Amino acid sequence: MTDSDPSRFEALQDRLVGCRRCPRLVAWREEVAREKRAAFRDEVYWGRPVPAFGDARATILVVGLAPAAHGANRTGRMFTGDRSGEWLYRALHRQGFATQPTSTDRNDGLRLRRVLVTASVRCAPPGNKPSPAELAACRPWLEEEMRLLDRVRVIVALGSIAFDQVWKILAASGAVPGRKARFAHLAEVALRDGRTLLGSYHPSQQNTFTGKLTEAMFDRVWERARELAG
Repeated sequence: MTDSDPSRFEALQDRLVGCRRCPRLVAWREEVAREKRAAFRDEVYWGRPVPAFGDARATILVVGLAPAAHGANRTGRMFTGDRSGEWLYRALHRQGFATQPTSTDRNDGLRLRRVLVTASVRCAPPGNKPSPAELAACRPWLEEEMRLLDRVRVIVALGSIAFDQVWKILAASGAVPGRKARFAHLAEVALRDGRTLLGSYHPSQQNTFTGKLTEAMFDRVWERARELAG
């Protein structure tokens, strides 16, 4: 049995969805799930920590920030049901990593190939801003995922917070080549273990509506990830 055995990864996700480590996040995710947004009034919200989504034998790991209150916190699947997810899965589909360009709910038929999507924090935070303590409390879940995903060749960090969280995990394992790299779009760090850390602006509305991140810029991230993964 290798670390990349899907059954071990699935067992980790089963444990994760029961996590209640952060009182503020638990209270918020459950309040949002009760109150709902008017447009989703008839839906049953997930309202729990959101598991990783994708190929458990992935060669590319995508790390975001946290579930959106009315996106993944509603649907129970990473980057599903919000504008950021529309950008992400559309881009992955263009590169052949996703079976379809849309992600609306857990039963929509979407499958990922060679890619797994996870996040730095697994519960929706108020204002989409987890505290340093919450990031630290959630980091062990991501650390264990990274350990189990031993086929990963490229880690794509969406945004500076995800980049920092991944860096901390890599630094603790001795994989980083030196002092901390600065986050930037398409920042690329060759790790000591042969993997590559790749930075990307997060496909948040703040970035996509303002033109800070364009579809062409985002496509280049996945083109480069494919090149690096081999």
